[in-house]
Amino acid sequence: MDTSDSARQLSFDNTAKAFNHKSNGELKETFRLFKLMSNRTLVNLGSGLGKFAASLNIGFINHIIKNTIFKQFCGGENLLDCQETIDELYANKVLTILDYGLEGKSSEADIDHIKDEIIRGAKLAASNSSVPVVVIKMSGLVDNAVLEAAKDLNTLSDEHRIAYDKLVNRVNTICQSAAELGVGVFIDAEESWLQDTIDNLAMEMMLQYNHTKCIVYNTYQMYRHDRLDYLKASFETLNKAGVFLGAKIVRGAYMDKERSRAEELGYPSPIQSTKADTDRDYNAAIAFCTERYEQIGSCCATHNLESSYLQAKLINDYNIDYNHPHINFCQLYGMSDYISFNLADEGYNVAKYVPYGPIKEVIPYLIRRAKENTSVTGEMGRELKYVTSEIKRRSL
Repeated sequence: MDTSDSARQLSFDNTAKAFNHKSNGELKETFRLFKLMSNRTLVNLGSGLGKFAASLNIGFINHIIKNTIFKQFCGGENLLDCQETIDELYANKVLTILDYGLEGKSSEADIDHIKDEIIRGAKLAASNSSVPVVVIKMSGLVDNAVLEAAKDLNTLSDEHRIAYDKLVNRVNTICQSAAELGVGVFIDAEESWLQDTIDNLAMEMMLQYNHTKCIVYNTYQMYRHDRLDYLKASFETLNKAGVFLGAKIVRGAYMDKERSRAEELGYPSPIQSTKADTDRDYNAAIAFCTERYEQIGSCCATHNLESSYLQAKLINDYNIDYNHPHINFCQLYGMSDYISFNLADEGYNVAKYVPYGPIKEVIPYLIRRAKENTSVTGEMGRELKYVTSEIKRRSL
């Protein structure tokens, strides 16, 4: 769609559009869940119980989890389960990014299972126009100790070298399969002490598979003060090689852990001094990518209203087709529906990050989502505000 004469004013306040996909009963369930998650004490207690229940595989607690927080934030326990979620999102013009949610595995059998599951996801994506991308989390494909050690390949022990070579093979197999199927791959960012290895592998995969279209995307965490410069340097390297840069732009997810570790080990924190600095670099990053949209495939992955407005404005300023494959928005499934569905209704490329996997395996992910929503202010506090507004609009 040509946007050159578009004069529409984007609004994220239309709760009728944001929650059109939810029945009255589902909306009430969402309200009750977010209301509970606004209580920090309950969330902390529930997080501990959730971990304990998952370790013991207690049936009735798993049933409660499945029908509450799991239902809100996950697409299902397996790919087949996810199809209903995929279809529901697509009916409301929103795409799906498949994220197999297993974490912290170290056995060869578990790691190979994760690799094979990601490839199965890519095959499903290839048969669904509603699923453009699958996700790689590097720490799910190798032990963290290897990721940390491999930032300097010259110092690897023989054991770590063997494990690292297997990681490269697994990542390459996934990316090759995705490229053959025409499916994108988002490589997630992780803690800074693991990220150098991830960056190096992501660059290697982009150089190999991004020649004719943007297949592989690295993730850039803008709460790190060095990431805007690294994004620009990545572009220069790839552009000189005649290769597309794939860039998923996020704020970041490990701030407290990063600062604590830096203080404990006595090195400068990689985290920005203030949230304003993070916001500045985030908005500068999406502006950098949008200005070069013909050479960069980017994803504005955020729950921040200001950045979402800015990305939409830049698309109009540069007269870019709303559905150009290099310009995308993304939010987590179960969160920020007021952003996702209002953008989608206007015709922008919007996707939900949809985690899936056995309940006991995705408990760590669910705990992170619950803890994010304990704040009643800021980005996450808006969840309850907009759900409450729609409850009132429907007179429920």
